[in-house]
Amino acid sequence: MAADQEPHLVDVHVGARIRMRRKSMGLSQTQLADSVGITFQQLQKYERGTNRVSASKLYGMAVTLQTSVAWFFEGMPPEADGEGDVRTQAVRRFLATE
Repeated sequence: MAADQEPHLVDVHVGARIRMRRKSMGLSQTQLADSVGITFQQLQKYERGTNRVSASKLYGMAVTLQTSVAWFFEGMPPEADGEGDVRTQAVRRFLATE
């Protein structure tokens, strides 16, 4: 992703859901990352929406986090396919931060 591009809203949403589920289960980033064979730095990028999660990694996280892959997409707003308004984007960026 080029430095001047914002993360896609879908990636931010999925990342926020990963983070929320991980924290609710009391797992560290390192523990979740190790379970799917990535570094904790890569997991940080997934949780922020900076990098997209591959299908196989998302599936592995779903297994570790004891949920379905579809759960990560629940609650996605209809405007996630487009740009959405500036306020919505700001909220999503905030939710993706540590």
